[in-house]
Amino acid sequence: MNKFYFYTPLRGWLLCTLVIAGCYSSIAQTKLQQRVPEKTRILFLFDGSGSMLEPWGKPNQIKINIAKSILTQIVDSLKQNDKLELALRIYGHRSPREANNCKDTWLEVPFKPKNHKLIIDKINEIKPKGVTPITYSLEQAAKDFPAGVGYRNIVILITDGIESCGGDLCATSRELQKKGVFLRPYIIGLGLRAEKTLDCAGKYISAETPREFHEELNKAIQATFSKTTVSVELLDARNQSTESNVNVSFVNSLTGISMYDFVHYRDTQGRPDSVQIDPVVDYDFVVNTIPPVVKRNVTIEIGKHNVVRIPVPQGNLIVQQEGRKDNSLEVIVREKDKTDIIHTQRSNETVRYITGKYEVETLTLPRRKFSVDIQANKNQNIYLPSPGIVNFNTISTGFGSLYEVNVDGTQQWITNLDNRKSNFTLTMLPGRYKIVFRVRNAAGSKFTGFKVFDLASGETKTINVFN
Repeated sequence: MNKFYFYTPLRGWLLCTLVIAGCYSSIAQTKLQQRVPEKTRILFLFDGSGSMLEPWGKPNQIKINIAKSILTQIVDSLKQNDKLELALRIYGHRSPREANNCKDTWLEVPFKPKNHKLIIDKINEIKPKGVTPITYSLEQAAKDFPAGVGYRNIVILITDGIESCGGDLCATSRELQKKGVFLRPYIIGLGLRAEKTLDCAGKYISAETPREFHEELNKAIQATFSKTTVSVELLDARNQSTESNVNVSFVNSLTGISMYDFVHYRDTQGRPDSVQIDPVVDYDFVVNTIPPVVKRNVTIEIGKHNVVRIPVPQGNLIVQQEGRKDNSLEVIVREKDKTDIIHTQRSNETVRYITGKYEVETLTLPRRKFSVDIQANKNQNIYLPSPGIVNFNTISTGFGSLYEVNVDGTQQWITNLDNRKSNFTLTMLPGRYKIVFRVRNAAGSKFTGFKVFDLASGETKTINVFN
């Protein structure tokens, strides 16, 4: 360890209490569990622009016919899923290209149970015509999802071209995701290489051939329903999974918004539990230690159990002052050579920090700074002597400062004095000090008074500046 200077009425009552407590615990565990919603809404945002008339795949085949065939097969295959609702929005299919109608987007089939035939019929009616207003379509799609909880909202955008109406698709998508309108969209490009343009708006998937389109569309649908779980192993300095009882946030990498917040748990055998997460988005894992440890862009395998190992070795810091049993003393903690305050700690608290070097500054008068090295599973103690009390008498109100006098005779400013009072009391650490003061009505600097004095631990003394 490192240092720095329990048939009776009572039994019946207890039984009742335990039963009630057990019920409350059961209710809490049931109602407070963070789960992936069981029901899903998928909006197909489908390209009906003129470019969908281009050849693709086999000779004499065009994109729109191939895409229609594949999408209708997929929609038909989803009829038996009673936890899924579908909708269809099409863009670029009502106005000719010459009209340059950048608002040519329509919710052709709204969300409703068992509307698969309506969607299939509408898909088969599409006759490509116009431009590609993807951004505006996505903005309008935000209104397509009914209000209410208990659903995951998914967008599958199918396009063979990039934005042609000047919209900022990436910014729009990010903003709608931040508002919780939908999760990260799937964007399937038909014979389109536009990853750099579209990947920032969602998960971009390039389908160079009709077969790839069928496969990738199937994967996107399957990923939506795949049960994906994660165990987080918090590693100590020996890379053993022993750390626990820390808040862990699963943050959406794109939006920066936390999607799940768990207090880490290990069972009686020391194994971390598993939690189910939504595999549609990418995550940063934030272990809310002091300071936080962040593992960015964690690779999650969809439909599998994932184990994520994060090193978070920690040690303890304890600050104590002689004679003080409460926690009224505060200290601020920074990482060494950094200016940001990472924590404010009180006396007689045991606080865990990630191993490393820190600077601790006590909010005493005067302040004291300590360099500490937090080591794994060890206590680092900072001890302060008990303070003394000084009663100052300056005859009249005025202006002045208090300095600490160093061993070599140099001095360091501590604080300015209250210019509204002529008598005041300060609690200070033991040491040598100088008070410098001029009364308000004095006729010049030369009437400035000063006095040097020593203060011991637990001592109370009175300083008359001008006597």
